[in-house]
Amino acid sequence: MKKLLYIVLLVSQVFWAQTAFDKGNDFYKKEKYEEAAASYEQVVQSGKQSAELYFNLGNAYYKLHKVAPAIYNYEKALLLNPKDHAAQTNLHFAQKMTIDEIKVVPKVGFSKMINDLLDVFHYEEWAWIAVGSSAFFLLCFIGYYFASQTVVKRIFFFGMFVVLLSMLISVSAAIAEKDNYNSERPAIVFAEVVPVKSEPKATASDAFVLHEGAKVFVLESLDNWRKIQLTDDTEGWIEKDAIKELK
Repeated sequence: MKKLLYIVLLVSQVFWAQTAFDKGNDFYKKEKYEEAAASYEQVVQSGKQSAELYFNLGNAYYKLHKVAPAIYNYEKALLLNPKDHAAQTNLHFAQKMTIDEIKVVPKVGFSKMINDLLDVFHYEEWAWIAVGSSAFFLLCFIGYYFASQTVVKRIFFFGMFVVLLSMLISVSAAIAEKDNYNSERPAIVFAEVVPVKSEPKATASDAFVLHEGAKVFVLESLDNWRKIQLTDDTEGWIEKDAIKELK
C-alpha cells in the first residue's frame, strides 16, 4: 500500500512539474515574463532539473533585464549540457549587460596543453570513449587469438596496443575532468554592488568591488564569508549572501 502511494505521489509530482513547465512556456509566448519565470521557478523548487528548464528560465529573466538570475540559469543549463550552443550564445548576450570586465588569464605551456585536451570532451564523454575503447580492445584480442595468419595476428596485436593507449588516456582524462568539476565551485554575484574584502571581516579594507552578474570561484568558506577568485586570479573575501553558488 505504501509503495502504491509513493508511486501515485511521484507520478502526480512529475505531472504537476510538467504542467507548470508548460504554463511557463505559454506565459513566455504571451510575453508575460514575470509569470513565466514564476512558473519555471516552481518546477525548480519541486526538484526537477533539466538544461531546457534552466535555459527557459534564463530567457525569462533576460527579458526582464535581471542580469544575475539570467546568467545564473544559463550557467546552470550549461552545467547539465555543456555543448548547448543556444545557452552559450544567450549567456554571452547576458554577460554584456554586466558592469565588471574581468579578464581571463590564459594558461601557457604544458598546463595549457593538458587543459585543452581535457576540454575537448565532458568527463562523461571521456568515460564513454573509455568504454568504447575497452570493447575494441576485446575485439582485437579475439581477432588476435583466432587469427591463423601471422600478418593478421600482427595487425590485431598492434591494434590492441593502440586501443589500450586510447583507453588509458580516456580513463585518465575522465578522472581528471571529473576531479576538476568536483573541486570547482563557481558562483554568480547577486548583490547589485558588493565590496570584496582583503580579510573575512566587515572592518577589513576593500580589495575591489563587484557588481551583479559577475562570475567568481569559491576557494574557501569561513563562517559568513567566502574566499573567491576571479578569472584574472584576483582574490578576496565576500559575504556568502552576496553570491549564489551554481553547484
